[in-house]
Amino acid sequence: MEKIAVISDIHGNLAALEAVLADIAERGVQRIVCLGDVVGYGPEPKECLDTVAERCELTLMGNHDFAVLYEPDNFNLGAENACYWTRQVLEDEPDVAVRNRRWDFLGNLPASRVLGPETSPVGEIMLVHGSPRRPVNEYIFPDDIYNYPGKLQGCFERFNNVCLIGHSHVPGVFLPAPDYYSPEEFGGLYEVDPGSKTLINVGSVGQPRDRDTRASYVILEERRVRFLRVAYDVEETISKVYATAALDDYLGNRLREGR
Repeated sequence: MEKIAVISDIHGNLAALEAVLADIAERGVQRIVCLGDVVGYGPEPKECLDTVAERCELTLMGNHDFAVLYEPDNFNLGAENACYWTRQVLEDEPDVAVRNRRWDFLGNLPASRVLGPETSPVGEIMLVHGSPRRPVNEYIFPDDIYNYPGKLQGCFERFNNVCLIGHSHVPGVFLPAPDYYSPEEFGGLYEVDPGSKTLINVGSVGQPRDRDTRASYVILEERRVRFLRVAYDVEETISKVYATAALDDYLGNRLREGR
C-alpha cells in the first residue's frame, strides 16, 4: 500500500513547508494530505496556499482558514490581526484569476474526510483539523486525559479505527483508556493496533508548540505511523514576521522557542 504523508498547521510559514516537502520527496512519498490551517500567524500565506493546492491531494478546513474566509472567533488580538492581514493580502492580489483561485480553494475546503482501508496503509482513517466532535475548532490536549476524559470518550465514539488531527500543534497518540503518549515514548514509530481505536495528532509544520522548533509531520506506513521532525531556517521566517508591521513580533519569537 502506498505511503501517505500527513501535514498540518503550516500557518503561512513557507520555509518550514518547503523543508517538509523536501523531506517527503527524499523519502519517496508521493501522496500528501493536509489537515488545515495553511494560513494564519505567518508571513507568506499566498505562497503556502499555492504550494499546498499544488502538492496535496486533499486539504481540510482549519480554524484559521475559516477565520480568514469568514470571521475570527475567540482569537487573541495577535491572531485576529494576522487573520485580517492575511485576508487583505489575498484581496490585494492584482491577478484576478489567481485571487479567485485562492479564494475558491479556501472556500471549498471540507471540514472532514474519511479514507477507506483500500486507500490507506493503516486501515480506515478519519481526517479532521480539530477533533471528531468539532472538526474545525475543538482542541485535544495531552492533559485532557486527566482533565476532560469525557471529551476524549466523545471523540472516540465518532470514528471507527484511526483519526488524525492537528490544531493543538503537539504531536502524539491518544488511546481510549484514556492515555496519551508522546512520540519520544515509542521511538517515533507507532504500531497501529487494529483492535483498538487510535487518535493521532500529527503536530505542526509551521508553528510547533512542544518546545521543539523543528517542523512536525507524520508518514502513514503499513500499519505504522512514523513521526518525523525537520529542521528549517527558523530565523528566516522570524525576520519576515518582524518585517510585516501587521504581524505581532511575538508570532516570530515563539518560533524560536517552539511554543
